[in-house]
Amino acid sequence: MTIPRLTMKESNATTSGMTRIFALSLMVGAIALAGCVQVNTPEDPIVIELNINVQQTIDVNLQEDVQNLIEDNPDLFPE
Repeated sequence: MTIPRLTMKESNATTSGMTRIFALSLMVGAIALAGCVQVNTPEDPIVIELNINVQQTIDVNLQEDVQNLIEDNPDLFPE
């Protein structure tokens, strides 16, 4: 039994050589451009401003007020 040659992919010497040259040129380009990236620190210090308001006393005072209201008026909240 023979296999038809039209359905088989044959390697071409020029395409594999061009692929290698293309890959090599990409690598050389990447290496050449790798040295162009520079990272400098800023001259002024980095300042982070945080405005935080903690209002825990409001919650605590509200709980105390509700507890006092319940104690003073037991008819409002029967158990």
